[in-house]
Amino acid sequence: MIYSFKGYTPVVHESSFVHPLAAITGNVIIGKNCYIGPGAAIRGDWGQIILEDGVNVQENCTVHMFPGKSITLKESAHIGHGAIIHGANLGKNCLIGMNTVIMDDAEIGDESIIGAMAFVKAETKIPRRSLVVGNPAKVIKEVSDEMIAWKTKGTQLYQQLPAECHESLKEVEPLRQMPKERILQKGVYDTLQDFMKK
Repeated sequence: MIYSFKGYTPVVHESSFVHPLAAITGNVIIGKNCYIGPGAAIRGDWGQIILEDGVNVQENCTVHMFPGKSITLKESAHIGHGAIIHGANLGKNCLIGMNTVIMDDAEIGDESIIGAMAFVKAETKIPRRSLVVGNPAKVIKEVSDEMIAWKTKGTQLYQQLPAECHESLKEVEPLRQMPKERILQKGVYDTLQDFMKK
C-alpha cells in the first residue's frame, strides 16, 4: 500500500516493484529496479527516505528515523529479511543481514557486509568493505573480492525480480492437488500426495 502523508506522496519508479502487502508512507523516493517485499514498512513521515537504483528491502523490514532526519540507501544496497534501518545511511552495494538492527546516524560504508542479527549502535561509522558481526557489532575483517562478487550476484537476482513480479505475480486461490509436472525429486510426489490426503 502507498500512503500520502502531510502532502508528501511516495515516488516509485515504474520499473520497481512494491508488494501490495508492503507499506510505503510519505516522503519516500524509490529509484529504478528496486524490490520491496511483503511486510516491509518504509515510513517517511518525519523525514525523507531515498532508495537509490537497485535497492532491495526484503520481507518484514522497517526503514524509519527520528524527526528531522533524512536517510539514503545507496545504489544496490541489499536489506535482508526482518532488518531494521532506523535513521542510518547505507553505502553502495552493501549487504545488511537478516534481523540486523542499524541505529540512528550510523554510516555503513560501500561494499560492507553486516552479518545476520548484528546490532550497529547509533553514530557508528563502518569503513568501506568491512565485514561486521555481533551485538554490539564489530568489524572483524575486510570484505574480499570473492565475497563482494557473491553479494553482487545475489543482489542482481533481486534487481531482476521487479520485472518478473510485474510480469507474472498475481493473487490466486491455492491448488488442492499437486500437479505432476511440479515434481522435482523422485519420491517427493508420493510424500506430498500422502500429505495432501490428510
